[in-house]
Amino acid sequence: MKSFPLVLIVAMAAFSQPLITCENAIEIALHNNYDITVAHNDAEIAKVNNTAGNAGMLPTAAINGSENYAINNVNQKLPGKAADTSYNNAQSNSLGIGAFLNWTVFDGGKMFVTKRKLSEIESLGSIQYRDKVLQTVYNVTIAYFDVVRQKQQLASFNDVIAYNQERVTIFQTSFDAGLSPKTDILQAKIDLNVNRESAIRQETVIIEAKRTLNLLLSRDANITFDVVDSIPLTFTPDRKQFMEKINASNTGILELQKQVEVARLSLQETKTLGLPKIALNGGYSFLQTNNTAGSVLMNFSNGPSIGGTVSIPLYQSGNVLRQISTAKLQLKSTEADLENVKLQTNILLQNTLDDFENQRQLLSIENDNVSMAKENLDLSLARLKFGQATTLELKLAEQSYEDAYTRLISIKFGLKTAEAKLKQLLSLL
Repeated sequence: MKSFPLVLIVAMAAFSQPLITCENAIEIALHNNYDITVAHNDAEIAKVNNTAGNAGMLPTAAINGSENYAINNVNQKLPGKAADTSYNNAQSNSLGIGAFLNWTVFDGGKMFVTKRKLSEIESLGSIQYRDKVLQTVYNVTIAYFDVVRQKQQLASFNDVIAYNQERVTIFQTSFDAGLSPKTDILQAKIDLNVNRESAIRQETVIIEAKRTLNLLLSRDANITFDVVDSIPLTFTPDRKQFMEKINASNTGILELQKQVEVARLSLQETKTLGLPKIALNGGYSFLQTNNTAGSVLMNFSNGPSIGGTVSIPLYQSGNVLRQISTAKLQLKSTEADLENVKLQTNILLQNTLDDFENQRQLLSIENDNVSMAKENLDLSLARLKFGQATTLELKLAEQSYEDAYTRLISIKFGLKTAEAKLKQLLSLL
């Protein structure tokens, strides 16, 4: 048959390409995807920052050293009867070194609030990373099964091409025997060419869909691969359970809950700015000064030092009250965002569950439609062989079969899309 070379080329091309499953694609994406890498690094940064030292709870220590050299002209007028002294180009060299410790022992409790805030930020980073993973899994799943869908669409085109080729053969035989007009064979060949064109265009659609998937896998767009032939539909959601779990599972909600807690702790931090602060300091130092002229030619001192400071804020131009007011408003805004996200997410869950159920009902109906359309096409082709059917009847049967198969593919893809969205919403991996 004339369509055989096209089908053979497609089959050979698919056979020569490595097969990857959806699970393989997700694994590659989670390993390579740049957004995942950035989200992971952000989570690690939040983890690294969550330390007692960063919260201001630990002392700081340093060793300081200095040396100063100077040349001075000195004129000294001393009290009483002491003789005045005058030196030109007097040299002075001062060398000092010491170890010092500073420790804020009380800052109104801010350090403890900050430590809790850093822990919440670390948890927020982990949630944001998980959210990025779930989004990537969803995107890869949709892109992968879009390739499967387009591949199935090509298979349906090839089925119709095979029927068209048989119709051409029947009319060619009938025309050669003088039993049918040439218009029938010409129309059959036109229809065959139109379907071949559709198959060629579909090949381009598949290539573009594969490039989209390769982009999500963060690899060269022209890497070739093949996908499975069908869309598995084994997922069965529990509506009641999902509605109960959504607020405790959805990463978008959990992220806003953490942001509310961070905003609350930021408010507590701000309130401590008006409280007293106590700091201790201590050290041990050495200091030596050498002079070429003057009353003291060499001075050396060393020893420990200890002290403390108390700072009591009295008036700060209203800045603390302003910062507290701002923090309160930020907290209210974050709480409003949380309630809004909860509402939106719950509505999205209900809509996705409804969509899943509707698609599942449509799937049963469309499976029957495809079976009946194929049976009708086979019967019409058999009738055509015996001269009992017209070209129009067979063409309508072919179109009915193609439309039913396209709807079936679309419904299966819709079910898989709803499944992927439900898993994303419930944080199911």
